[in-house]
Amino acid sequence: MILQSLSFLINQASPVVKEVKQNLSQQEEKLNAYFDRLLQQAGDFAPNLVSALLVLLVGMWLIKRISTLATKAMQKRDLDISLRTFLRSLISIGLKIVLIVTVAGMIGIGTTSFVTILGAAGLAVGLALQGSLSNFAGGVLILIFKPFKVGDTIEAGGQTGEVKEIQIFNTILVTADHKTVILPNGPLSNGTIVNNTRQGDLRIDVVMNLDANSNTLEIKNAVWEVLHNNPMVLKEPEPLIIISIAEAGAIKLNVKPYCKPEDTTLLSSNLYEELKTAFDKKQIKAAIQQQKIQNA
Repeated sequence: MILQSLSFLINQASPVVKEVKQNLSQQEEKLNAYFDRLLQQAGDFAPNLVSALLVLLVGMWLIKRISTLATKAMQKRDLDISLRTFLRSLISIGLKIVLIVTVAGMIGIGTTSFVTILGAAGLAVGLALQGSLSNFAGGVLILIFKPFKVGDTIEAGGQTGEVKEIQIFNTILVTADHKTVILPNGPLSNGTIVNNTRQGDLRIDVVMNLDANSNTLEIKNAVWEVLHNNPMVLKEPEPLIIISIAEAGAIKLNVKPYCKPEDTTLLSSNLYEELKTAFDKKQIKAAIQQQKIQNA
């Protein structure tokens, strides 16, 4: 009786066991097929991955080399150290972004959307910081092309003063009356800059009207003596003495000596006093008409 019951149960369970075995066999076949496809895709992808890794390694080495060469080139041009550091970082980061996008494209990652997003973000930032970027670009141009340097006296933006500091966004001047002037580099680099100290000397013009009956030879001798005895007057370039006819037949004297840029104001004042004293000794009637300082 028991044997008959067991035989009945086995007969009833046999279809179920066969179905389970069949399902297991099908799942095994699917799993094997999946692994086969995976191995095939890995085999197909391996050359691209190896190539991308090689490009990445070689690219990083080249970027490092390019950054080093760029730094040496900037050192030869004697660029400001802060500008050198910034430009080196900018070159390195820019090239690394290009390298990463290239490597991503080699391994099959879509880069079109990434580039589009990056461009849109750059445009948005550029529009938001338009004024600051203009000043930044102007500062870079000033530090690269050096229309002036720290210590120069310049005229720019309606201001005249000594350059105390050249920053990335601004240039700081100190005027003769010790006022600090901060000029944005954007308008400064695009405007007219008069550098009073770049040549190393400046010419001053002292203009005087003398009596029409004065002896021109005595006038020149007196002027040469004054110029020769004044230590602030440079021997080279040689001073100029120009005599012409002024209004009402008076003699117009124009004295044009050269001096160091920092001596212009003091020399102009001293020459007036010294010339007046020399003319008084020679009984030459002299009256100051105007004094002005201009570049040679």
